[in-house]
Amino acid sequence: MLQVQNISFGYTEKPVVQNINFSVKKGQNIAVIGESGCGKSTLLKLIYGLYDLDEGQIFWNETEVLGTSFNLVPGMPFMKYLSQDFDLMPYITVAENVGKYLSNIFPEKKRARVQELLEIVEMTEFADVKAKYLSGGQQQRVALARVLALEPEVLLLDEPFSHIDNFRKNALRRNLFAYLKGQGITVLVATHDSTDALSFADETIVLQHGKMIVKANSHDLYHNPINKYVASLFGEVNELRLSQLISLEGEEDELVLLYPHQLKVTENGVMNVLVKQSYFKGSHYLIKAVFDRKVIFFEHNSALTNDTVVCLNFNI
Repeated sequence: MLQVQNISFGYTEKPVVQNINFSVKKGQNIAVIGESGCGKSTLLKLIYGLYDLDEGQIFWNETEVLGTSFNLVPGMPFMKYLSQDFDLMPYITVAENVGKYLSNIFPEKKRARVQELLEIVEMTEFADVKAKYLSGGQQQRVALARVLALEPEVLLLDEPFSHIDNFRKNALRRNLFAYLKGQGITVLVATHDSTDALSFADETIVLQHGKMIVKANSHDLYHNPINKYVASLFGEVNELRLSQLISLEGEEDELVLLYPHQLKVTENGVMNVLVKQSYFKGSHYLIKAVFDRKVIFFEHNSALTNDTVVCLNFNI
């Protein structure tokens, strides 16, 4: 089990992460999400041991993760960390980069392992190409293969798909996370892409201003966000008062968070909204409208004419 116990850290006197406390079971996939600058990358670096903690402790099973004051070579041997800069050797081939840390004692076994990893990241045809000739997305896929080579117990991925084209990203995610789950590797993924959290993560950690505001099952977090900030990390969200949707009859008013798909055009709805813009999303249109002098978004199967009034109903 990975245990992060009330850790705090700052590059200067100003803390970047504050009093973060959580645990992760072996083999779990955990997504770490939040706005830019919230501390996602720093948290992964601290877990790997790239910095000395100001407060708190980190353990993997019974072993304490120690920073640079205690290790001549930063990092922990049972972990691998993939940063956003890849750190490939440009003048050797893709296969040589992937097999860099594998033993040469059994060359056939090494070649088979490199081939397996290149298949996972769909880079077999580039095995003999020097890394300097690859695109950014191709380099990122090679870097992913390399951190898997020695099968770490804990894998820390910082925006691992940020440079990869969408048409390859989906297949790569499926291949990679299925492999990690099958091998029982614990993985933490710092990401801006909600797909990493919703489709593959067992649990999601949300950071804001360096603090952990929630850690929960990804499905539950999406359907029951604790506030607008959390909901907005998964896409557009509308914040409305319950009194705007139903008659309360003396009951306490409260804020309600609704995703665009939870608002539908109907003949006899509870909200009359003024359409301002339609955005084509492929399977549907995202409609921007105004309700009670406030911008809201909802989904519809076709574009709507600007400056027309439509009636909406909601589904919580």
